[in-house]
Amino acid sequence: MKRATAYVTAAMLTASAMLAGCARGRELPMTTLSPKSDLAEWIYRLLIEVTLWDTLVFVVVITIFVLGLFVFSTRVGEAAPPSTAESDLKLEVAWTLGPALILLMITIPTIRTIFRSQPNLPPAGSLQIEVVAHQWWWEFHYGDKNQIVTANELHIPTGVPIRLNLRSADVIHSFWVPQLGGKRDVVPGQMNELTFIATIPGMYPGQCAEFCGESHANMRMRVFVETPQQFAEWEKVQVTAPPAAASITDPAAAAGAQAFANSPCTTCHRIDGVSKGYMGPDLTHFGSRTTMAGAIEANNPADVAQWITNPAYVKPGAEMPALGLSGKNLDDLVAYLESLK
Repeated sequence: MKRATAYVTAAMLTASAMLAGCARGRELPMTTLSPKSDLAEWIYRLLIEVTLWDTLVFVVVITIFVLGLFVFSTRVGEAAPPSTAESDLKLEVAWTLGPALILLMITIPTIRTIFRSQPNLPPAGSLQIEVVAHQWWWEFHYGDKNQIVTANELHIPTGVPIRLNLRSADVIHSFWVPQLGGKRDVVPGQMNELTFIATIPGMYPGQCAEFCGESHANMRMRVFVETPQQFAEWEKVQVTAPPAAASITDPAAAAGAQAFANSPCTTCHRIDGVSKGYMGPDLTHFGSRTTMAGAIEANNPADVAQWITNPAYVKPGAEMPALGLSGKNLDDLVAYLESLK
């Protein structure tokens, strides 16, 4: 009895979770049940369609089980009449054609969705963005000449076909923003693509979905879906070079600019007009981002200072070394980085 009660309780909890997940009117981060793009909508509809067929199979099996148990079974003490049937052709045809038809009804929409989600050529008028996966952060290049380079935060407009060209700089990763589309592997030496049209503005979190090392769980991202006007404004700011050190009015930020120029940071990080580093994230407009360190920390002075002081504590295995800065030198560098809007 206790075991039966436990099974019923588990079934009720599972059903409650599924029903809660189907509340598409709410904002549900990291869920495929709240699609915000055409690709995510196709996947969602396929899920519903397959689930309905699975439910039909479940109902048929349970019905046959109940009938066999309570209607067509032999009662205790009753003599079962001898059976003379050797086979039932109609029954054999039914249990062969039935499952075959159900599999066919599942296979056709699945194949159709696969081909729709992987067009060979970019759609006309699409915005093409190169996505480079690193251990453990994401890099985004806009335009053929990399007019805009950012990290961990992707900005895209609604209503425009987005073509993401995915490649890896080291090991196998997997690009996944559940509300915008399915997972797509990012493989060294191979270019994979992901194409979709975002439909609803908002911020949608994503992450690497393929184990890629010590800080795999800390390899996250944010996708900001904006109206075309908002995206144009963001794009205009991103193509503008930051002010030169001589024109910075804040004394702390000006001192930080000098500290950055004389530090090992320039070897790894690029700032337009200041340094040409390429190993770490581009910092040209670092201050305009909401997150840092693979989108696991908020972009605020306290967290930036902690990251500079001890990166391995924030993200185990991080290749960025501790710079040994403290006091005013650290505060000035943080002020400069936060001024890079």
